[in-house]
Amino acid sequence: MGSMVSTERLDRLAIGLSGLCLVHCLGTAVALALLASAGGVLGAPIIHEIGLTLAMIMGTLALGRGIFDHGYTMPSAIGGLGLGVMAGALTLPHNGSEALFTVVGVAILALGHRLNHIAYE
Repeated sequence: MGSMVSTERLDRLAIGLSGLCLVHCLGTAVALALLASAGGVLGAPIIHEIGLTLAMIMGTLALGRGIFDHGYTMPSAIGGLGLGVMAGALTLPHNGSEALFTVVGVAILALGHRLNHIAYE
């Protein structure tokens, strides 16, 4: 593929981004419990919106390209479901349910990327 980033590498980067999202969500919950001001900065909606935007871009690139490379649509469908759950979580109140649904969405998205990665083996 020359200078283009490989789909396998995009999947690994996307899984890493999912892990960072998970750490952020759990860290924010702990920070909210310990320090209201620090939790307010970490829990700012813009951080979630930027994270979701990055996840959607990487998901589209890696999972979409996987369909063309290996022909399997299931990883992309599962990843899309995870992105949908993450997007839906942005509409929930900040009472813990948003973090719970975000973590579930991140796990589903990471599964989609893992399946996409496995399809190349």
